[in-house]
Amino acid sequence: MNTFTQRRKGAKNANRPFLGVFASLREIFFRCFLVASLTAQAVQAPQPGFIIRTNADLVLIDVQVLDRSGKPVKGLKAAQFKILEDGKPQNVSSFDYYDIENMETVATAETKPMTLDLGTVASPEVIREVVRDRRLTVLFYDLTSLQPDELLRSIDAGKKFLKDQMTPADMVGIISFGNRIRILSNFTNDRDALAKALAAVRPGKDAALAAAAETDTTSEEAVTEDSGAAYTADETEFNIFNTDRKLAAMEALAELLKPIPAKKSVVQFTGGVSQTGQENRSQLRAATDAANRANVSFYTVDARGLQANAPGGDASVGAAAGNTMYRGNAVFRQAESRSGSRETLATLATDTGGQAFTDLGDFSEVFATVQTDTSGYYLLGYNSTNPKMDGHWRKVVVKLEAAGYKVRFRDGYYAPKDYKVFTTQDRERQLGDAMLTEVTRNELPLAVETTYFRLNSRSNEIFVPVSAKLAASALEWAEKKGRKEAEFDFAAEFREVASNRVVGALRDTIKVKLDADRFKQVSQRALVYQGGVILGPGNYKLKFLARENETGHIGTFEQTLRLPPWQGQYLQVSSILLSSQVEAVRKSAEVQTKAEGRAAKIDHNPLEVGGERVIPSVTRVFTSDQRLYVVFQAYFPQKTDPSKLRAGLVLFRNGVRASETPLVEAAEMDVPNRTASFRISLPLEKLPPGRYTVQAVTVEAGGDQSAFARSYFALRAASPPPAAKPVGE
Repeated sequence: MNTFTQRRKGAKNANRPFLGVFASLREIFFRCFLVASLTAQAVQAPQPGFIIRTNADLVLIDVQVLDRSGKPVKGLKAAQFKILEDGKPQNVSSFDYYDIENMETVATAETKPMTLDLGTVASPEVIREVVRDRRLTVLFYDLTSLQPDELLRSIDAGKKFLKDQMTPADMVGIISFGNRIRILSNFTNDRDALAKALAAVRPGKDAALAAAAETDTTSEEAVTEDSGAAYTADETEFNIFNTDRKLAAMEALAELLKPIPAKKSVVQFTGGVSQTGQENRSQLRAATDAANRANVSFYTVDARGLQANAPGGDASVGAAAGNTMYRGNAVFRQAESRSGSRETLATLATDTGGQAFTDLGDFSEVFATVQTDTSGYYLLGYNSTNPKMDGHWRKVVVKLEAAGYKVRFRDGYYAPKDYKVFTTQDRERQLGDAMLTEVTRNELPLAVETTYFRLNSRSNEIFVPVSAKLAASALEWAEKKGRKEAEFDFAAEFREVASNRVVGALRDTIKVKLDADRFKQVSQRALVYQGGVILGPGNYKLKFLARENETGHIGTFEQTLRLPPWQGQYLQVSSILLSSQVEAVRKSAEVQTKAEGRAAKIDHNPLEVGGERVIPSVTRVFTSDQRLYVVFQAYFPQKTDPSKLRAGLVLFRNGVRASETPLVEAAEMDVPNRTASFRISLPLEKLPPGRYTVQAVTVEAGGDQSAFARSYFALRAASPPPAAKPVGE
């Protein structure tokens, strides 16, 4: 039992090869255009009645057949439908009729409460039984564009729908979008639960973005509010970001609804979505593509309703600058801005088979239209005969071998893209979608560990190391194909729990050289990534993402993190970092920093000492042939004599003290910052396997100050060495 310094003097393997892959330490400041692709998390939704999971690969087309009076036609057979994709016949592999009209006549008292959980996955057959003859409608509130009065009007419309227009066939979900997507209610027919969810939709800070979205500075003669300021910033870049952010939320919503094999209608209440030239076209196409692939129709509602605008603006804004208001330009620009904000809504609705609503005083017409469009439809599924995953548009035509009927259907979709043909923009969008959605991705086995260490006594800055470990299976494809290099992207986002504001982020790419020795190292110890951010005290939510750039496989990890404030009058201890590896510090050419932002300026990394770096144990699972290394810091009051500080470890197994170390002096002392760093190690060979609590205790020798922190680990027996081969084999 000794300190790291003592161990190095007698160790034979102090300079053994570096097995981890490290990212440089940095602090990433919030950048709007970065966070636009990396935002959103759902709040906890009510417990579902059904857990739904799917991996459906079918192309699903909802087809509405109406007679001359506009009534749904029932009783048709699959053989009467013919599907053409790009002019080529397709075989109908699934065929269902959703008789929503019949379900609407069932007495409300006879319907059982049902909940369909969003974001979960199961077989399409199970889902069909749950949603059969049900109308699925989402009330989507865009808080970033709704002024308070518009939001209240939209909420009242939702309440009126639940009370007067909702039928036994309706299953309704409620989702809002502000800083991130929030699922307030899963699909359910429980009116009381839906009413409570609507009550949770309130105007807040997100509404402040609505006014900024109205600013248009793209014309040669811009019309701006006279605020008395000497300089008016060009907000074009902000508007591009704000619009992309809204469209990305719609794309993520469509992906969230995709696993459900039924037609989904999204009633979107918004104050308009303004495009800024060509910059937003890519994201608009991505949103409509996602909706068409997911069988989602947007019914966009301009919640501003019918308005008579005062020329030049009302009393809520200053008069236009210069003489533009006297020449009528202010009025023209005002009208153009509103028309432009509606154009995107019309495009979204038209291209997804929905409808756009403007200049309405009563929103009940919106819900009536949705109910009419989904009163009964056939859901046809087929596996495309086109195997190419090139992302190209595929035109779909549905023909009915019966005369006198009107047939309505979605006229096509964009084919999925193989990851190998992804553009840079596609890859960024994939990362953004994975970070945006609440659905956990586990194609890439991933584990993450965080700790924290205070930086100095002059500020409340805290260094948070982030360590991630990827299983060796992440490189199985490379070994089979004989590849000499693999590339991984890593992204992390820290959000304040109270405000949902992004306060820290990481973004790195690692290129791993794959020679024979590297494969052997990875198979034994896995791949390790290390990064870090600087945060202040508070409660945070971390979402971490890793992607392998050959297959596009993604793994995500989420956890909460509490960083306590420093109380200068008391002795305090940081979190405990556990490790079984200490490696020589050296720069790695495998790491490429892709994120923007200044590097965190740290005088000394607490994980490094004497030219060596401690590799955190992400899984906290050790074997009896290893050595346990424990790193922590103590922060002492100003009048404390630092030379009297001592620390030791106590290990408990099943609540019983199993081992302890002698008290030792600090390995390093930073008196100006009142920080004592301890690095203690002990062998694990004499401890029986089991689960342990390790307690780090710091005391003031001869004084009355003490503090402790705890961590946990599992110990298992070491694997026996391979049996020696008999002589002659």
